Amino acid sequence: MGCFERLMVPSFSREEIGEAVAHHRLLTMEIEFNTDCNFHCLYCYTRRNGSGPDPRAELSPEQFRQVLSEARDLGVRTLVILGGEPMLYPHLFEMLEYVRGLGMNVEVFTNGANVTPENAARLHRLGVVLALKMNSFNETVQDILAGKKGAFTQIRTAYDNLVAAGFPGSDGRLGISTVICKQNYDELPELWRWLRDRKVTPYFEMMTPQGGARQYQDDLTVSSEQALDLFVRLSEIDRSYGYEWVPKPPLVGMDCLRHQYSCVVTARGDVYPCVGVTIPVGNILEKPLEEIIRTSSVIRDLRHYRDTLKGPCGQCEDKATCYGCRGAAYQMTGDYLASDPLCWKNRDRLHQIPSLPAFVDDLVPHQKPMLLVDRLLEVGEETLVEAEVGKDMPFVDADGRMDEVAFLEIIAQSVAAHSGFRHVGNGGKEEGFLIGAKGLVVHSQAHAGDRLRVALTKVTEYGDLAVIRGRISNNGTLLAEGEVKVWRKAGEAP
Repeated sequence: MGCFERLMVPSFSREEIGEAVAHHRLLTMEIEFNTDCNFHCLYCYTRRNGSGPDPRAELSPEQFRQVLSEARDLGVRTLVILGGEPMLYPHLFEMLEYVRGLGMNVEVFTNGANVTPENAARLHRLGVVLALKMNSFNETVQDILAGKKGAFTQIRTAYDNLVAAGFPGSDGRLGISTVICKQNYDELPELWRWLRDRKVTPYFEMMTPQGGARQYQDDLTVSSEQALDLFVRLSEIDRSYGYEWVPKPPLVGMDCLRHQYSCVVTARGDVYPCVGVTIPVGNILEKPLEEIIRTSSVIRDLRHYRDTLKGPCGQCEDKATCYGCRGAAYQMTGDYLASDPLCWKNRDRLHQIPSLPAFVDDLVPHQKPMLLVDRLLEVGEETLVEAEVGKDMPFVDADGRMDEVAFLEIIAQSVAAHSGFRHVGNGGKEEGFLIGAKGLVVHSQAHAGDRLRVALTKVTEYGDLAVIRGRISNNGTLLAEGEVKVWRKAGEAP
């Protein structure tokens, strides 16, 4: 679905969020224990469009308990359980009891599978917050969106069982999770009133264009103008219930600042900033969660978004409490720091939102013939740059062989392209110098006509100094690798 925010727990104070940012801590965490699901929702973010299932094994209960303990030690107060379908996970209640024993609150997003009267009562006794997925009052529409006949009946039966068990109430809060799409657009105000009348928390959100929502985007997605109109109408309805809020995407009536204090752990241990920003920043099987959060460049950028956000979102007057949908920005532009193209404020500013891949001509100070790299492909924990070896390049001899010294220059220019792209559209600039290089290992020669792929990863940082490792390959064959030390400083050069 995109972004899962804290459903019904109190908002964190600015002081609490600031403390989490300053000390690399968490306040919430999302986790998926399993990936199997009995629905095939058209909009589901896990749809892989034919890429096949992930062959890696899902984590064991013991491995999950370890990461849950690490999360508690990092300050997590609320664990949000996603999926797959959590109620199909055979160890769910074992995990719920473990999490509650650690002193954390729990929220579970479910389509109603296995929410029998007995399980509803168990969930209530454990003090679990439930978010039941319900997109329509219309049985046909609901079944089509869920990709399964009988989905409507399953959801309504689960709702009835939860109500009979004591939901919603002070000791058993209940929400309804709903995507905004063309199929249910006209009925959403009625659904909102129905939920408010029953003291159920409505959790409506715009779809992040990934997975099924991207595959069927033309059939599902409403325009930004329609989204704005709906948000305004729902805010007017809410005033009659005593709720005041300013319409802002992507969540109706809620702020999404989750990247300040949250992350996602998948069933295979990958850590993402959120389910929309699908950049793996680490895996808990390889590093402790604390180290991943502390050392991730992507998480650092998102936590300091006021300084790093680009384009119209970076200049928006609502930036203190809104940065659009980072997932939408990443999925549509390849840049997690780009402005949100789906925000209605940006509908006339799309030309101001750069995207990847991007030619590097305006990103680096070099000019041809000394410009050796061509395009910036991806930016994340690993940055990918493309370079084509031209026969007229200064480092290429008459036989078409590229001099080995050019490998270091290509790595350095790739670093410059990355740095230049970070400041496109945010009004800043970054001066930088190549200070040194070490450990260059050349495995094979490059020749005119080769299209090289440069992969950059950060080795370490010391203030304004950084050591970057570059690996240069051609059609999957590693040609050279080495490290460069660079000085990077925003503003004036010394």
